[in-house]
Amino acid sequence: MDEPTRIDRLEMRLTEQDSVIEDLNRTVTEQWRVIDRLVRQVAALRDQVEEAAARSAPRGPEPPPPHY
Repeated sequence: MDEPTRIDRLEMRLTEQDSVIEDLNRTVTEQWRVIDRLVRQVAALRDQVEEAAARSAPRGPEPPPPHY
């Protein structure tokens, strides 16, 4: 078989690059989905912590320790 011509080599490279770009696009899209989900989870956890802190916060001034 003949040696691939310059055009053939360029076409092969282009095909490989297209494949790599598609793979990278899928990876980035999936990472954005994961990041979005994690951001929502962190926001929900922050809200839960703030609610728990508000419920357990003392209502008035803290009484002095017993040794005073």
